[in-house]
Order: sequence, then C-alpha cells, then structure tokens
Amino acid sequence: MTSPDSHGPNEPHLSDDERRAQGFAVRRSVLSDGHVDRAIEKTTWLTEDFQDFITRVAWGEVWSRPQLDRRTRSVVVLSSLITGGHHAELKMHLVAAYRNGLSVEEIREIILQSAIYAGVPNANAAYRVAIEVFGDGSVIPPDPE
Repeated sequence: MTSPDSHGPNEPHLSDDERRAQGFAVRRSVLSDGHVDRAIEKTTWLTEDFQDFITRVAWGEVWSRPQLDRRTRSVVVLSSLITGGHHAELKMHLVAAYRNGLSVEEIREIILQSAIYAGVPNANAAYRVAIEVFGDGSVIPPDPE
C-alpha cells in the first residue's frame, strides 16, 4: 500500500512548483494555449486559488499520471460530465477529447452509451452540446471557450 501523498511506486514526488509547471504543460496540450490564456486572464482574487488547485492537482497530478493515456482519460471525463449534467464543462471537454484523438464518431458512441447508464435526458442534452461544438461533423472544433 502506498502513502496518501504517493503517486505510485515508479512516480516521483513533485513539489508544488513542479506540479504547477507540469499541470500548465498538460492543460495547454489538452485544452489549447488559447483556452488556458483566457482562463488565466479571467482569474480574479476570488478564483486564483481554484485556478492554482486545478492546475496543480487535476492537470499536474491526475492528468499527468501514466496509467491512462489522454485519449482514455477523455472518455472517462466525457462520461462523467454527461452523467453529472455539467454542460459547460462538457463543451470544453468535447473539444479536448477531439484534440486527444477521439473521432466525432467515437464521441457520438460515448454519448449513446451514456444514455443507458446516465439516462436518456442527460444523453439528449449532451447531444445538443455536441451539435454546438461539432455542427454537421464537417468542421474541426474551435479551441474550447
């Protein structure tokens, strides 16, 4: 068993600054430089701790772990966001999933599969968000807003 602050037997323990730097690199790769730059520009005194937290923990720790590739992580994230009805985050992560190598056809299947486990209303709402992002399927989605 590993200690609570361990990342696994073959993963080094990083300082907060190292996790932050790693988090920014992963976040920019997955979401785009434009998205991250806009998020930084919108940071206020109220949200600065949250922005630092998601950069270090979500992106610098969890998204950086080697056990799942980014494509697989995107499948998990899309499923979770659909289940929770988190449409604003879903829109951003639909684009990220595409950037991580999922095809629009695969994303369509993820939404259909989610209807069984997350409910038809959640899947229906997810399709509406996907239509906003992918349109008729002939365009590459823009950077997430």
